[in-house]
Amino acid sequence: MKIKTTADYLTSLQKLNPTIYYRGERIKDVTRHPATAPHVRSAAMTFSLANNEKYRDLATATSHLTGNTISRFTHVHQSVEDLIKKIKLLRVLGQKTGTCFQRCVGFDGINAVYTVAYEVDQKLGTDYLERFKKWLIDVQDENRMVVGAMTDPKGDRSKSPAQQSDPDQYVRVVKRTDDGVYIRGAKLHMTGAVNSHEILVMPTTALDEQSADYAIVCAIPIDAKGITMIFGRQANDSRRDNLENIDSGKPRFGAVGGEAVIVFDDVFVPHEKIFLNGEAEYTGAIVYRFAAHHRANYGACKTGLMDVLTGAVSYLAQAQGTAKASHIKEKVTEMIHLSETLYSSSIATSAEGWPTPSGGYMVNTMLANVCKQNVTRFHFEIARLALDIAGGFIATLPSEHDLKSEEVGHLVKKYFSGVEGIPVEDRIKIGRLIEAMTGGTALVESMHGAGSPQAQRVMIFREGDLTNKIKLAKSLAGIRQKQKSIK
Repeated sequence: MKIKTTADYLTSLQKLNPTIYYRGERIKDVTRHPATAPHVRSAAMTFSLANNEKYRDLATATSHLTGNTISRFTHVHQSVEDLIKKIKLLRVLGQKTGTCFQRCVGFDGINAVYTVAYEVDQKLGTDYLERFKKWLIDVQDENRMVVGAMTDPKGDRSKSPAQQSDPDQYVRVVKRTDDGVYIRGAKLHMTGAVNSHEILVMPTTALDEQSADYAIVCAIPIDAKGITMIFGRQANDSRRDNLENIDSGKPRFGAVGGEAVIVFDDVFVPHEKIFLNGEAEYTGAIVYRFAAHHRANYGACKTGLMDVLTGAVSYLAQAQGTAKASHIKEKVTEMIHLSETLYSSSIATSAEGWPTPSGGYMVNTMLANVCKQNVTRFHFEIARLALDIAGGFIATLPSEHDLKSEEVGHLVKKYFSGVEGIPVEDRIKIGRLIEAMTGGTALVESMHGAGSPQAQRVMIFREGDLTNKIKLAKSLAGIRQKQKSIK
C-alpha cells in the first residue's frame, strides 16, 4: 500500500486538482479548508488504524487477487469472517471519530460490482470482471479512497430515466467512441467525494431496455476533465471556520461525512474503466447488492457513534450532579440497549452471509434491511434520550468568544458551573459535542442514508417469504388446499 499513513493520505490529496466549490468559492486544498479538513481527518482514521497493532487485523485484509496486505476498505469479502471483521472495524471507527469516516460507500460499491460483473461475463461473454480486477488491484496497491456514486437527482420521480423532460436527471452515456464513452449528469449526496481519489459510478435504480444509456458502471479520477463538485452545507458549519473552535462540538472531525454534488459534463471514460455498458437487466442486481451491504453497515458505525454519545451524556450527568438519579440510569440503560440491538443486527446480517458465484460474499439481505430500518428509529430515540438527560442548557449555550471574553467570561463561568471540581469549560465542551451529535445532518443521514425507510420496508416485504409462512400456518391448522403465491 503506497498510501499507508495519515501524512501519505494528505499528501496524495494535495497532488490532485479537483474542481470543488463551497459557498460560491473554489476550494484549493481540501486538507486545509475549514469546511472540508475535519472530514479529511475523519477519513484519515481509516489509514491510521491500519498501522495500529491493536486494530491491524480488522483494518487490513489479504487481497484474493494479489496475496498482498491491503486496506479492508479495498477488499472483496471472501468469507463470513470478512463480513464480521468489517462490522467490528466500523464500530471502532465510529468510536474514534464520532462521525462518518466516508469509505463505506466505495467499499460496498466495489463488492457489489465485483459479484455482478462476474455474472454478466458468465452469461454474455463480456470481460467486465477482468477490467474491474485490473482497476481494483491498482486501487488496492495504492490504497486509494473510492467514493461510491449512486444517487441521481431523479427529476420527476413518477417517470423513468428515459421519460424525463431533462435526460440529465440520471447519469447517462451521451456519446460512444472506439476508445470509450462520454457521460453526463450528476450524483447527489456523495459522502467523502471531495477527499477521495476515484469515483465509482453506479446506476441508482433497476433499469429497462429503454434506459440502456443509463446502465453505466465505471471508474473516474475525481479531478478528471468535466467533473465539478459542490460541497454541501451542514448544520452549524460556520462554527468550523476556526478549526479549533469549541463551538463546533467536534473540532477535529466533521458533522457527518462531507457530502457533495458531483456533476459530470461530458466526462470521457476509457473502455478499460467501464464495468457495465448498456446491459440494463443487471442494474437491479448492482443496486440490490450495494444497498444490502451498505444497510448492514449502519448497525455498526452508528453504534460506534452512540457509544460516544452515551459516554458524553453520562459524563455530563456527572458534571451536573444527576448521574445517580434512577431515571438518568434508566435512560442511559435504554440508550445502551438500543445501541447493542443495532450492533447485534449488523453482526447477524454478516454471520448469515453467503458466497456468490464469483466467490465474493454477500450479507443476508433481509436482515440488512431490518438492520437499517431499526437505525432509522433507534438512532433518533437514542438522540432524544441524550437530549432529555442533557437538559436545555446546550440549546442556549453562549459561544466560546463569550467564555473567553474579558467582559462577560466570568459570568459564563459562574452561571454554567456544575459539580465542584469539574471545569466549566469541560461541561461546555461535552455539551457542544452532544449538540453536534444529535442535531441537523447527523439524524438526517441516519434516516435517509442507504435509502429511505420506505426502501427498506419494500425489501423486507419482498423477502418476507409470505408464501412459505402461509404454508406453515396452513399445515399446523390442517388446511390442505393448494397454495397460492403472494405478490
